[in-house]
Amino acid sequence: QVQLVESGGGLVQPGGSLRLSCAASGSRFRLDAMGWDRQVPGKERELVAHITSGDSTNYAGSVKGRFTISRDNAKNTVYLQMDSLKPEDTAVYYCYIQTGARVYWGQGTQVTVSS
Repeated sequence: QVQLVESGGGLVQPGGSLRLSCAASGSRFRLDAMGWDRQVPGKERELVAHITSGDSTNYAGSVKGRFTISRDNAKNTVYLQMDSLKPEDTAVYYCYIQTGARVYWGQGTQVTVSS
């Protein structure tokens, strides 16, 4: 079993920055792809950013150029650096990891962008 613990969410003004972290722990597991989704109440969850085991990245069009995903395999951690935040980025952000055929999700962290 793998557990994911997220941190770094909060309230920020438009134009500000936040850095989300997601640390994985548990019994022996292989870290394959990692990433972040987000969800606004009443809307479908959407992919924000994805990073493969080879460090290839993929971003939603709405965040490209503003968000950066990275990973530290030694720490089993994935990060999401969010810059130039906009009110429409307000959502609950969920991290995930793929290990073999399984996907594990974090509990979610709230990001609110408001003046």
